[in-house]
Amino acid sequence: MSINFNQAKSAIATEIMERLHLLAQHTEQDGMMTRTYLTPAHRGAAGQIAAWMRDAGMSVRRDAVGNVIGRYEGTNEKAPVLMTGSHFDTVRNGGIYDGLLGILLPISCIASWHQAGKRFPFPIEVVAFSEEEGVRFKAPMLGSRAIAGTFEQRVLKHTDDQGLTMLDAMKAADLDPSQIPAAAAARGSIAAFVEIHIEQGPVLLNEELPLGVVTAIAGATRYMLEFKGVAGHAGTVPMTMRHDAAMAAAEFALYVEQRCSRIPNLVGTIGQWNVPNGATNVIPGHVVLSLDVRAGDDAERLAATTDITAELERICVQRDVRSTMKKTYETSSAVCADWLQQGWHAALERIGCEVRSLPSGAGHDAMAIAAIAPIAMLFVRCGNGGISHNPLETMEMQDAALAADVFMDFVEHFDALSTSSKTE
Repeated sequence: MSINFNQAKSAIATEIMERLHLLAQHTEQDGMMTRTYLTPAHRGAAGQIAAWMRDAGMSVRRDAVGNVIGRYEGTNEKAPVLMTGSHFDTVRNGGIYDGLLGILLPISCIASWHQAGKRFPFPIEVVAFSEEEGVRFKAPMLGSRAIAGTFEQRVLKHTDDQGLTMLDAMKAADLDPSQIPAAAAARGSIAAFVEIHIEQGPVLLNEELPLGVVTAIAGATRYMLEFKGVAGHAGTVPMTMRHDAAMAAAEFALYVEQRCSRIPNLVGTIGQWNVPNGATNVIPGHVVLSLDVRAGDDAERLAATTDITAELERICVQRDVRSTMKKTYETSSAVCADWLQQGWHAALERIGCEVRSLPSGAGHDAMAIAAIAPIAMLFVRCGNGGISHNPLETMEMQDAALAADVFMDFVEHFDALSTSSKTE
């Protein structure tokens, strides 16, 4: 596929890529990208994003959880807003594109419209969500949950590694936790929320496609499991007489792989595996592991977890090993609105780009906003095998230019798109 970019669009892409690298200077650790909620690096990034929003012609405000919100006024100030954005916190030793692309790309596009004196019949808001990863206080999507009105006050008691509570960290950053309810958007005030994000996977890269339209964001169920058998001497206990916790866990892990391989877009991961006090010459009597099951279809995910739970019981009975299975997290999938997906499809077709639809296995801020508004996502191809949450995370300038082109086309046709959706 050959696509030509004019000089203006190339300038937008250059600006986006330069700013991604500039923002990477706001990090907690030299030589690696780490920016967690309300640290000095995080607050520095917030200030820089706000400055770029103002330069682009937007008014800027900060809400009670530290979201930075830029508003580009439309010709009808009372019209519901077209909202876009993503998060500016990172995992530890992460990449520079995750989240940030979805903030900086629309800012540069709005700057181009502002310079041309172009306004729309609706306002546009770019939200730099202050927290999505859940790294510092083990509570993800704080920024988007605040806007969705689903922020849970109990997480204010969570502490970081130094024992500082989230409540105290917010006060130290000049935020007023008592005003968090006021951050919630009013029902009907958001016409749609669209998020641009790197894919964080290899599908588009392997198919040599720059962009993809997201159909749904996978729901997830997470567990911590313990297997308890009987520790014994590795040389003296016959294989048929063992109560090996590790072998029970291994059989369980293989079943998870087999069960989740049966259905496309259903995935199961054993991400943590620990044999406490294990030794080379000791039969494991205790194993701790994690389980993460995800799917874009909640019914498929729940059916899988039901089967996995039943198989766990069978394995433990057969091997005479005890187990516990504690659910630690669960979130439902979020389906992208069909009319917004069609809007992305039309924009891609108008610029001569192949349309590819795919689900998102990773969670995103759009999931939280789905509680109050229709959502959609556009994926941008990333390189290095699709790796993300890693310093090797990367993307190409040409793909940034193409994504900006599609976003601008989408917005320029949005009023007609949103009007037609109300008559369907």
